[in-house]
Amino acid sequence: MDPKEKYRLRQFIMQLENIRGRHTELVSVYVPSGYDIIKIIQHLAQEQGTASNIKDKNTRNKVIDSIEKMIQHLRLFKRTPANGLAVFAGDVSDKESKIDIKVWSIEPPEPLSIRMYRCDQTFLLDPLKNMVEVKEIFGLIVLDRKEGNVGLLKGTNIVDLSQMESGVPGKTKAGGQCLFSGTIVDLERGYKRIEDIKIGDILKAYDFTNKKLILTKCINKWKIKKNLTLNIITKGLDIIASEDHIFFKFRHNKIKEISADKLKIGDNLIKYNGKKSKILRIRRLSSSQNLIDLETDKKNFIANGIVVHNSQQRYARLREEATHEFFKRVGEVANKEFLGKSEIKGIIVGGPGPTKEDFLNGNYLNNEIKKKIIGVKDTSYTGEFGLHELVDKSHDLLAEEEISIEKKLVQRFFEMLAKEEEKTTYGYNETKKALGMGAVHILLISDNFKEEKIESLELEAEQYKTEVRIISTETREGKQLAELGGIAAILRFQIK
Repeated sequence: MDPKEKYRLRQFIMQLENIRGRHTELVSVYVPSGYDIIKIIQHLAQEQGTASNIKDKNTRNKVIDSIEKMIQHLRLFKRTPANGLAVFAGDVSDKESKIDIKVWSIEPPEPLSIRMYRCDQTFLLDPLKNMVEVKEIFGLIVLDRKEGNVGLLKGTNIVDLSQMESGVPGKTKAGGQCLFSGTIVDLERGYKRIEDIKIGDILKAYDFTNKKLILTKCINKWKIKKNLTLNIITKGLDIIASEDHIFFKFRHNKIKEISADKLKIGDNLIKYNGKKSKILRIRRLSSSQNLIDLETDKKNFIANGIVVHNSQQRYARLREEATHEFFKRVGEVANKEFLGKSEIKGIIVGGPGPTKEDFLNGNYLNNEIKKKIIGVKDTSYTGEFGLHELVDKSHDLLAEEEISIEKKLVQRFFEMLAKEEEKTTYGYNETKKALGMGAVHILLISDNFKEEKIESLELEAEQYKTEVRIISTETREGKQLAELGGIAAILRFQIK
């Protein structure tokens, strides 16, 4: 449907929607395309006779008069228009004692297939509304590891259906899980204080599967100060660690990973030889302590004779687990909003970096939804702005869609306004002047512009074969045009 036809039909609908009858007195008639209009007139004459049986005198007179005016209006047509005809009649007077019958008709932009006569308190407009509703919709997903949005592109309108935050912990160099300076770390040969460990040193670790000591390499090291630490004392061993340092706890013949602040007296930690070491006491130290954090290429190392977790890998795993749960949530929302919706023509996915590919490569989306994905785009943003950016970057996928055409035209105008200002104009008076000179190549008008002015401008534009585009105010570009006065033009030649 041509944007101008859609605009006129939408304005027509809005006008009739505001009319209310006091009783069932508003008459709606739909004449299908190809149907003999004389038969409709004959049918209305019969309904006029039936209306004489209405008990309420005021309602009876209004219905009879409305049908009479409608018959007179239809007699102006030699034949039914190609797409059929929708005709409406009723009293528009504000005063109950005064009757003012009006008739409206429109040839819709699409063929009518229904024949209908209806009297009600409101006009029957659903068949016309169905024509202006967007029939093809695109699904939108934009995400990174912090947040994600699921939305829809309906014509020129971007709808944000759901916004989710991930809860994925941010990357951290030091990991936070630290041990006290002076802690003894087991090396391949001998021992070192933790502060003396160097990147590349070979340390001892424990293989819980095969129940034996193995070797691991120190691949990173950090220093950090913390005000709260715990001194964990077992039979023959003790260690000072930050509250969030991860230990291995032995319980019911299973190994459980647990942070220091969750440990209790009586819990069994794992010693360097794989045997249990029961916690006898836990002391909270409140003075500022110098702590060291190590990263190894295995999951653990041995400190003061106790097997402790490699902090950085633990954080990485927590991040991956949180990311997985977040991707599941995004997938569940997308599946709910998109699955089984035949009107969704395609789905576009976007986001910064490789996160979107990680999401798509996982099993988070239903296979039927995956089949509808028509493109994946890099965006700089997520959130609602990210949805708009995703649409902006998808012109190649939306080339034939109304929103893409409108955006390109308005963007072209603003680019020319910046670089070739003399080939543009905006504001009603300046644009109308340029139009009258035959200088306007493309006329851009906001859909909230006054209808009577639009009709006048279109008539003048036809004389010079000027292209007229009605621009929706639902897009960012449409709002920018509205801020310029709702009317602008790209010129054929300079007039300033």
